[in-house]
Amino acid sequence: MPGRRTLFRPCIDLHDGKVKQIVGGTLSDDTDALKTNFVANHPPRYYAELYRDNNLEGGHVIMLGKGNTDAAREALAAWPGTLLAISWVLGCLNSFALTSKFVGRLQVGGGITDENCAEWIAAGASKVIVTSHLFPDAKFSLEKLARISDIVGKDKLVVDVSEFLVHAADVEGLCKGIDEQLVRNLGTWVTIPTTYAGGAKCK
Repeated sequence: MPGRRTLFRPCIDLHDGKVKQIVGGTLSDDTDALKTNFVANHPPRYYAELYRDNNLEGGHVIMLGKGNTDAAREALAAWPGTLLAISWVLGCLNSFALTSKFVGRLQVGGGITDENCAEWIAAGASKVIVTSHLFPDAKFSLEKLARISDIVGKDKLVVDVSEFLVHAADVEGLCKGIDEQLVRNLGTWVTIPTTYAGGAKCK
């Protein structure tokens, strides 16, 4: 559509501290039911550095279950956010005002709550991705959303505030192609930045 562009966003999915691509719908507490399409030999920082060296910003680190905190921090540390000082010229007297802006490189999600969201921003994440925490007892909690937004700021929160992150779990990890109809619908319905994930293949 006019005025829109498509960007490639990388992802680091973590399970049991390792980088994995899990077949959608098989992730559960039953480890025997888990199916993986890919288990990396390299540590998380390898991929973060790969994305950094190729300037692939806007990627996300997803913690799938427990035991991934150290791995996620390792990835963020490999390409942390930076605090930029920005000078603004005021009026015609060439006077300057100095402000700052935090620029992170990788988003982080999985187990994010109002109690730990600030820690992940401090660890170098550009934004926190919040999902299940907002649905206690399977009901959406506006109070929890507002609390996290107050802590980290709307611009550092990924739900439906500054951008969408859509995972097509039914095709995730199968490498049989994306859900084209869903992508077309998102292109029609959505006007804010949106990331689609699931089913991508090389050929």
